[in-house]
Amino acid sequence: MLPDPPPVIQSPLPYELLLDERPRGWIDLVVIHCTELPDLATARGFGERALYDSGTGNSGHYYIDRDGSVHQYVRVERIAHHVRGYNPRAIGIELVNIGRYPDWLAAGSQSMHEAYTDEQIVALVDLLRYLQRELPMLKFIAGHEELDTTEVSASDDESVLVHRKLDPGPLFPWDRVMQAITLERLGPAS
Repeated sequence: MLPDPPPVIQSPLPYELLLDERPRGWIDLVVIHCTELPDLATARGFGERALYDSGTGNSGHYYIDRDGSVHQYVRVERIAHHVRGYNPRAIGIELVNIGRYPDWLAAGSQSMHEAYTDEQIVALVDLLRYLQRELPMLKFIAGHEELDTTEVSASDDESVLVHRKLDPGPLFPWDRVMQAITLERLGPAS
């Protein structure tokens, strides 16, 4: 008998129905992110911002707060905007973590110091196992930083290049997660 799915708080974004639909068979990749924001409420505010002519914005499908609660902002059958070049095939999972906030692109703010909570990692593993059962084509997992390797000028020094994305970052416990699931790591060339 399969274990029950993890409890998920349904919190659809106001524009969810404006996002393009896709068949579940397209989904073969999970991308792990961190919010690089102080809390879930701030992440929700960023997710609700309409940034495109379509009336949609940037968001992951799932958000996992520090207490391990799982919130779904976008159904997996909709294409969320969370990683350049991979969105049609990917599910985005955001872990609440301060990251480099508030100076994401400043040359002196390029380290990440907040560890992920045990509750977040347990919830993430439960969610990944559930998604593997629900989505038969799901095969790969990657960090945002592995798929978006773009460098940009630092916000405080144009002569310095910094990575646009560093999440989930060096404190994400890849070994622990990979030992608990059967997905394969995906790199930018795949």
